[in-house]
Amino acid sequence: MPPPCRPGTRGYPRPQLRRAGWKSLDGIWDFALDRPARWTIPEDVAWDRTILVPFAPEAQRSGIGETGFFDACWYRRRVEPPAMRPGERLLLHFGAVDYDATVWVQRSMVARHEGGYTPFSVDITEYLPSSGPIEIVVRAFDDPADLAKPRGKQDWQLEPHSIWYPRTTGIWQTVWLERLPACAIRSVRWTPSLERWELDCFAKIDGRSADRMRLRLRLVSRGNLLVDDTYAVVSGEVHRRIALSDPGIDDYRNNLLWRPGSPTLIEAELELIGQDGRTIDRVESYTALRAIALQGDRILLNGRPYPLRLVLDQGYWPETGMTAPDDAALRRDVELARAMGFNGVRKHQKIEDPRYLYWADRLGLLVWAEMPSAYRFTRQSVERLTREWLEAMERDHSHPCIMAWVPFNESWGVPNLPDNAPERHYVQALYHLTKTLDPSRPVVGNDGWESVATDIIGIHDYDSDPDRIARRYHAEEARPRLLRRERPGGRMLVLEGPAAGAEHPLVLSEFGGIAFAPGQSGTWGYSRCDDAGMLAAAYEGLLAVVRSVEMFSGFCYTQFADTYQEANGLLYADRTPKFSLERIAAATRGRHARPWELPDSMELIALEGPRQEGAASELELGPLGELGGESEKESSLDTSSPTEGAREANEEAQHD
Repeated sequence: MPPPCRPGTRGYPRPQLRRAGWKSLDGIWDFALDRPARWTIPEDVAWDRTILVPFAPEAQRSGIGETGFFDACWYRRRVEPPAMRPGERLLLHFGAVDYDATVWVQRSMVARHEGGYTPFSVDITEYLPSSGPIEIVVRAFDDPADLAKPRGKQDWQLEPHSIWYPRTTGIWQTVWLERLPACAIRSVRWTPSLERWELDCFAKIDGRSADRMRLRLRLVSRGNLLVDDTYAVVSGEVHRRIALSDPGIDDYRNNLLWRPGSPTLIEAELELIGQDGRTIDRVESYTALRAIALQGDRILLNGRPYPLRLVLDQGYWPETGMTAPDDAALRRDVELARAMGFNGVRKHQKIEDPRYLYWADRLGLLVWAEMPSAYRFTRQSVERLTREWLEAMERDHSHPCIMAWVPFNESWGVPNLPDNAPERHYVQALYHLTKTLDPSRPVVGNDGWESVATDIIGIHDYDSDPDRIARRYHAEEARPRLLRRERPGGRMLVLEGPAAGAEHPLVLSEFGGIAFAPGQSGTWGYSRCDDAGMLAAAYEGLLAVVRSVEMFSGFCYTQFADTYQEANGLLYADRTPKFSLERIAAATRGRHARPWELPDSMELIALEGPRQEGAASELELGPLGELGGESEKESSLDTSSPTEGAREANEEAQHD
């Protein structure tokens, strides 16, 4: 298992390109609210308070807790730059700033970035003073009434209502400095191919002398050296298909494959070597061998049918909003999803922190990656969403946990799909653009209903009566009736295109939503239970029916945890289970769950935080300890022998 996390700390913010010589700028910054957005340069700002970065000013943990309307806010920090060797560069990185960020260094504007969920960086070397600290100022503009920008679940009303939550403005992911040599490895992208038993490695190199360099690549898995090769840098790039030694026997092949039950990773070390043979730059990364494919109406993982058991996860915390309290909280969420019997999550209306994806990669949890919606259909909204979606895909392409891309949800931002050809063309265009840039994963064009271009048909159905669910989906003629006449959620499932006639996998990608919130008023859910026992029985009854529907290739239950007024989680907002994790997991997997589907190498101990009425007392996840040094040289998970790995792969191929 990876080393545990030290409470209150954050891990390396870019986990698939790790380099020594970095410094986190999380902590106390000067801060000012600019409600009417009247200030335009740092000299205008009246600094009157401080904020704890990376928490948004709406979050209580930030020290601000301002949930009203404001258009802009400002940040300032003075920091001593690291000691620099001749020729080295200093980069300033932002994990995410919502929505429109402008950055000044030493009162010179150095960067501007639009998009609240994706990272950006700027080289600030030329602005460094000969001595003393550097001053960094950030302005974040985020009009709370703008519905033409990707905003996900951020409410446009003053107070959160229905399924919408508090807004997030400004910095909400880690800010950090990174020292680089003059020539450096800028990025690396991995794409596995099981058909050819190889890995595609695409590395980009920055620097004027890059083409005189060579790139050395070492790949190691479970302590075994797989590759030690050196390649010439051509036009600032190295792009190679790396053929691995194929053992041919399933026992050994399966032992190298990544899947939720056995998340084997391949550790990578890349060294940029100069003409004189010296190492100029060195980074660590990781990848995995795994394949997601479709065969008729089934979803395949590593060539075998793999029923999905997903849970919808909004990615919010009570006192910190969209920002996790620390790295341990992200890891705990991954472990809790697995402990409840799920093999994946649907990250809903949020591009999640890369550290969550890191833990999903390490611990074994599939992820549906979904773009936060804009809510208007305009030229500007199309340009904004498309640009940010491509940035998100570029950031997350190499994560083995990501199994599907979801650019649209429930026709949000395209409200007139049945009657408006330009809106249909937009959804179709983004589907095909996504497939063009990443043909290795399925794309859910518009999750929920009104599919016009998709690989998987997602169905959202919050009927709380298991008998009606059974009647709707069990009949022999159910599939053609669903595609032509049935309207779960009041919408047609398919409008036009290949989905109208071809066999596609069907996934019940939203259902449940059963609320239970003892002692709380003003909560919301699709249906409601009065006590924990009723909730447990309702969950078990609903899951028993859904798991028995043969036409489904998987399901996604709503939802992982209570989120503000939306009280339909299996967990309370503080991640305390509403009934025992053991009982939740049994219902999620079914009575005939296979032993090797149980969470492996996980310590099940008392959960931190206050106990809620009706909460469970057994099988609860707890404190996650300390994180080993920031170099993060975790070894691959070695949780099964070759024979066990083969047995698990064969058994996972069968339906429940």
